[in-house]
Amino acid sequence: MCGICGEIRFDGAQPSTPAVARMMEAIAPRGPDGSGLVLHNAVALAHRRLSIIDLSVKARQPMVDAQLGLTIAFNGCIYNYPELRAELEAKGYDFFSTGDTEVIVKAYHAWGTDCVKRFKGMFAFVIHERDSGRVVMARDRFGIKPLYLAETDHSVRFASTLPALLAAGDVDTSIDRYALHNYMTFHAVVPPPRTIINGVRKLPPATIRVIEPTGKTTDSVYWHPPYQRSPDHANVTSEEWRDRVLDSLRTAVKRRMVADVPVGVLLSGGVDSSVIVGLLAEEGQHGLMTFSVGFEEANGEKGDEFQYSDLIAERFDTDHHKIFVPGSELMDALPGTFAAMSEPMVSYDNVGFYLLSKEVSKHIKVVQSGQGADEVFGGYHWYPPLGDSTDVASDYARVFFDRSHEKLGRHINREWLVDEDYSRDLVARHLGREGADTPVDAALRLDSHVMLVDDPVKRVDNMTMAWGLEARVPFLDHELVELAARIPPEEKLRDGGKGILKDVARKIVPSEVIDRKKGYFPVPQLKYIAGPYLEMIRDALHSQAARERGLFRETYLERLLEKPSDHITPLRGSELWQVGLLEMWLQAQGV
Repeated sequence: MCGICGEIRFDGAQPSTPAVARMMEAIAPRGPDGSGLVLHNAVALAHRRLSIIDLSVKARQPMVDAQLGLTIAFNGCIYNYPELRAELEAKGYDFFSTGDTEVIVKAYHAWGTDCVKRFKGMFAFVIHERDSGRVVMARDRFGIKPLYLAETDHSVRFASTLPALLAAGDVDTSIDRYALHNYMTFHAVVPPPRTIINGVRKLPPATIRVIEPTGKTTDSVYWHPPYQRSPDHANVTSEEWRDRVLDSLRTAVKRRMVADVPVGVLLSGGVDSSVIVGLLAEEGQHGLMTFSVGFEEANGEKGDEFQYSDLIAERFDTDHHKIFVPGSELMDALPGTFAAMSEPMVSYDNVGFYLLSKEVSKHIKVVQSGQGADEVFGGYHWYPPLGDSTDVASDYARVFFDRSHEKLGRHINREWLVDEDYSRDLVARHLGREGADTPVDAALRLDSHVMLVDDPVKRVDNMTMAWGLEARVPFLDHELVELAARIPPEEKLRDGGKGILKDVARKIVPSEVIDRKKGYFPVPQLKYIAGPYLEMIRDALHSQAARERGLFRETYLERLLEKPSDHITPLRGSELWQVGLLEMWLQAQGV
């Protein structure tokens, strides 16, 4: 929906309006329809607007409710805001706008920090209490909407993107060694609060932070669903689970149509996005705009799945747009892709989403997308082997981690290596928490609440919002996820993964889309690094900035550059792309 930023001071000084202005400029692509800045004593809140709900000036932000003494900067969408508004009106609240932003303000006034438990949506917001000076910030359950922080003893700056904080200045841009360990081992996932930059942190998902005028902070986590069965689930049949999932998914997709502008779908041709299209057609959507992207093939590997997206578009009579990206355009788009990343992300499909979003934004402002289904319903290949695991942390790391701690010691220079196996220990702690009945439940919880947040979800937000396009993800509806967490793992893992979701799909979409080899967003030219792509990475790794940084051992880089295809991670990623992307991202951010 938007981008937010601002500064909070604890030393009696006023926030720096030039610094806030630089942040606003950096997040401008997220909100091309308007901007605003409110400065009150020690707090500055700023906003860039993407108009989707209540297109009038009454909904502009930051929104000030003088009667309640509250100011808000909000990014996201509260899908159940009409119901909440009716409830608040019944309590005596009057409204001056018709959108969801004011509903958050009134809900906070009525219910305090517990208001977030009532919200069905995606959000990151900051509220300033005029009379107390207190600031409250919150992030949605899956961190679909980002919130980055740069903290000092006397201030906090916040923004929807990490580059915006860098633009403000006065940030420690040295590399966080523990985040580097995450990046190089945990498949580039850097869990909160860390980022690869020491001076920037991020608010964790499902978290409310209360900041007092003195700078004292208090965090509370408001959502942690159990991945367990209760006795009343014992006799639930597969058909009953299927019907429950179908009903919940119907509701999730319908919720995400709330808007005062048209809503389309990113259609990959896979099961997940195809089901979304089918459910919207079932709801009576006509002229639904759908969008697919494809690339040139490389090494004999096809670069598109148009045959499947065409099938769905034809079946449901959508207004379908196919976008083919030639190799020359792919190369030209990489610098912009790197600049749009709030953190370095290794998935090849970042550039795919970036270019797709560029074209989609010419037609529409809001889309639904299928991210999250694999993590929520058990679609990945590493889940079945965990079924009888007696050491789930080791078994998970074996199939998901890009390299071991020991191997990392041979790849990065000694001064950058932390002594302990930090990433594996982090994963082991999460997997070992109470609230998961089986090793598969624990892995699904980890992937849904940690990996998903800082890989697929972040990727989609960064690449779509770079072009002022809002992406909504119905598979991350928190009520749907709570239901899925109660379903026995065997119902998810059967039929090659996502079994229960495939049962749902068979009631909606053609079997050809369901009974096929699992597809991924193919960008083969980046998977098989050669030619200009190889030279681009070589230049980055041999640059003066990279040499001065000295992250990687020279002997390791020489081996990668000599034979890139010989160095592949367990998840079939390129080690050369991983190290090269990190360096290219750092340089794109001026670090």
